[in-house]
Amino acid sequence: MNVAVCVKQIPDTASPYALEPEDYTLVREGKLIMDDSDSYGVEMGLQLVEAAGGGEVSLVSMAPNGETSGLRNALAIGAAKAVLVSDPVLAGSDALGTAKVLAAAIRRLEPDLVIAATESTDGYTGTTPVQIAELLSWPSVSFAKHVEVSGGLLRVRRQTEAGYDEVACPLPAVVTVTAGVVEPRYPSFKGIMAAKSKPIEELKVADLGLDPAEVGLAGARQQVISVEAAEARKAGEIVIDDGEAHERVISFLEQLKIL
Repeated sequence: MNVAVCVKQIPDTASPYALEPEDYTLVREGKLIMDDSDSYGVEMGLQLVEAAGGGEVSLVSMAPNGETSGLRNALAIGAAKAVLVSDPVLAGSDALGTAKVLAAAIRRLEPDLVIAATESTDGYTGTTPVQIAELLSWPSVSFAKHVEVSGGLLRVRRQTEAGYDEVACPLPAVVTVTAGVVEPRYPSFKGIMAAKSKPIEELKVADLGLDPAEVGLAGARQQVISVEAAEARKAGEIVIDDGEAHERVISFLEQLKIL
């Protein structure tokens, strides 16, 4: 079984994010790290391949400046190879543009299953994986808390307020997994050393047969026109219970239209 895992390389979350002054896009310079949410997808892919008794996990990523630091970490965990799409024309890509690039790269790999996180830490749109599925004309299942593959079917448990939904669909498919679906393993020293020699194929937009006008800032369907600091949180009101505090609480909830 061959699994492709979408891995996003993001600026280190321990450092403050910065925006480009011209177009308000996120500054993505220097070393990038693997998004923590993608570590669950990598581990899930490895476990599915092990359960199938054969196959491999391939990584698919889009990042500037040929950056591979985050990919090397995922390769150290156990992934076999990676595909990196790195091209200056991709700067400023929105979710749909990113999906077009990743879908084209995934087609080259011809996997049985694509795994992604539900959303990225630096974007939070949560739309890219399902857009990839639509572009590939594959079924998609989101928010998986448990994943199995058997008999050519993807079987998923999706957590709900009432318990679990059990969903099944044929392969190939795209599935997004939530944090906690598995416990990601840590890279060993042997794995770190082996990752240095594992192949990372670097591609340009032209290699994928895409029109540069469809991706990057030029092809984005959305544009950030201004950025303002978030309004400071106002101090809450302290109510001293003098026997009628419940009426103040009820009045406050009515103002919020909760009651």
